[in-house]
Amino acid sequence: MAAGLGAPLQSRPVNTSPTPDTPAGAVPNAAPAATGPSRSGAAPADVAHPKAIRSYVRRAGRTTTGQTKALAELGPRFVLPYAPQLLDADAAFGRHAPLILEIGFGMGEATAHIARVRPGDNFLCCEVHEPGVGALLKRIGEQGIANIRICAHDATEVLAHMLAPAQLDGIHIFFPDPWHKKKHNKRRLIQPPLVAQLAGRLKPGGYIHCATDWQPYAEQMLQVLGAEPLLANTAPDYAPKPDYRPLTKFENRGLRLGHGVWDLVFTRR
Repeated sequence: MAAGLGAPLQSRPVNTSPTPDTPAGAVPNAAPAATGPSRSGAAPADVAHPKAIRSYVRRAGRTTTGQTKALAELGPRFVLPYAPQLLDADAAFGRHAPLILEIGFGMGEATAHIARVRPGDNFLCCEVHEPGVGALLKRIGEQGIANIRICAHDATEVLAHMLAPAQLDGIHIFFPDPWHKKKHNKRRLIQPPLVAQLAGRLKPGGYIHCATDWQPYAEQMLQVLGAEPLLANTAPDYAPKPDYRPLTKFENRGLRLGHGVWDLVFTRR
C-alpha cells in the first residue's frame, strides 16, 4: 500500500489496483479530536533480482490539472518530507491518536474512504506515484479529510528510519504488486525480513491487514505472516473482509469476472 527526498515522485509504488489485469469541500484548519484508541515493471536486463526489496516499481504516469493543483495547494499541509529521523506523529497530525501505516495507496480511493469512516485514527500513507499523491490530495480537499498525512518516499525506508518500535496501531497493505512470473517472486513486498520489521513496529494488539487478488501471492502472504513469531492470525486462514475496507470499482469488476480477493489480518502478540 517507497522515495520523497532523493527519489522522484514519478516512481510507481505498490499497485493497489484490485484485478489481476489492471496495473490500484474545504479542508479544516485542524484535525478533529481523537475519538478512540505496476503490477507491471520489468527487471533491468542485467539484474536478476534487486539488491533490496522496494515497496514500489517505477512507472510513468500523467498528472492531471486537478492533481497538480492539489499538490501545490494541499501538499505543504498534508505531505510530510522524508527525513532519516523518528517521526513525531502527534506534531505531524496535530493530535494524539492511533497511528495506522498504509503502504501503497494507488489513487487513494480506499484510503480516503477508510480515513472518513475511522476519524479517530491517524493514517500515515506512503506512495511515490505523483498522480496517486495528487489524486489523494484532491480527495482530501473535496471531502474535508484531516486525518491523513502522505510520505512520498519508499515505505521500506520510512519504516526503517522514521518509525519507532511499537509505534504503530495498524498496517494496511492492499493489492501490492504480485510479480506474477515465478522468477520475479523474490521481488514481492511481503517477505520474511520486512514482515519481521513490520511486526516490530506494531504495538502489542496492533494489526497488519493485507489484501490481494492473486491467489499464489495470497498463499505466500499466509505462509510468511504465519511464520512470523510475533504475529497471530485472526482467522483459521484468510479473514473476512473488514467492513472498513471498501470494494473499489476495479475489485467489483474483478469479482464480476470471477476473480477472487483474499484478506489476511494478523495481530501482534
